Amino acid sequence: MKKIHVGFLLSYDYEKLKQSIPPVYDSADKIFIAEDINKKTWSGNEFEVDNSFYQWIKEFDIDNKIEFYRDNFYIPELTAIENDTRERHLLSLKMGIGNWLIQIDADEYFLDFRSFISNLRKYDHYLDDPEKNKVQFACFWLVIYKYTEKGILYVNKPMKAVFATNYPNYKCARRTGERVIYLDNLVLHESIARTEEQLRYKLKNWGHNNDVNKGFLKKWIMIDETNYDQFEDFYYINPKRWKKLNYLPTKKIMDAELKLKISRTYLMKKNFGQWFKHFINNRFILKFDYKL
Repeated sequence: MKKIHVGFLLSYDYEKLKQSIPPVYDSADKIFIAEDINKKTWSGNEFEVDNSFYQWIKEFDIDNKIEFYRDNFYIPELTAIENDTRERHLLSLKMGIGNWLIQIDADEYFLDFRSFISNLRKYDHYLDDPEKNKVQFACFWLVIYKYTEKGILYVNKPMKAVFATNYPNYKCARRTGERVIYLDNLVLHESIARTEEQLRYKLKNWGHNNDVNKGFLKKWIMIDETNYDQFEDFYYINPKRWKKLNYLPTKKIMDAELKLKISRTYLMKKNFGQWFKHFINNRFILKFDYKL
């Protein structure tokens, strides 16, 4: 127990796992890849996986850390986001409560996973009785909005994203609703940075397929390095969440890391706010239960 278990979801963008698995491989005790047994997306559409991918896994996994978990992850009666949440729950149960349960999507690339694990290990005491001490850990996305002919458009502010928990009572995708502890780690998130064809397919099959605002795709197609600074509000659900974009005239996304540092003051405020919020909530619940 108390091991570092990392879970990935295999779907239509499985090729991206060749980029997201290597940064975490050395620091993980075990890696689980969840794959729908019928190769269906959360929306019920079928996808194919080239045999060369499985061969790549076999050759890459020199320490025999990677295990496939195949199950039925598409339930027709559920929405895409409900199937999303359900698959993550089943995957974490497979990974084993009592270990650190880390879930990373195929299009998310940790810049320094070893540092993330070092930070996470400071909280190993939360694994002693996970059900009574539920907690989740967030890092910060550097969101890549779009690849252009000569560079990269990315969201100009880091965005919060949950990656780990000690108890997988997921409410929506990876979010459990429990206290969040923020760690100063950056993760590159390709998100919507795909070809137009790939993006259209993703919009039909991911967990947010019913939430995307109507004008999003039209704006995404229109935006490039020549006009991005003439627009604002780029997020696919609530546009104002991604207010502004920045541009890098290079394909080396690591160059953007220096522009998105998380201040220690900001982290302290966020973590104190989370501690205080859940402290008050727990006091209220205990008081209410006592009166009953």
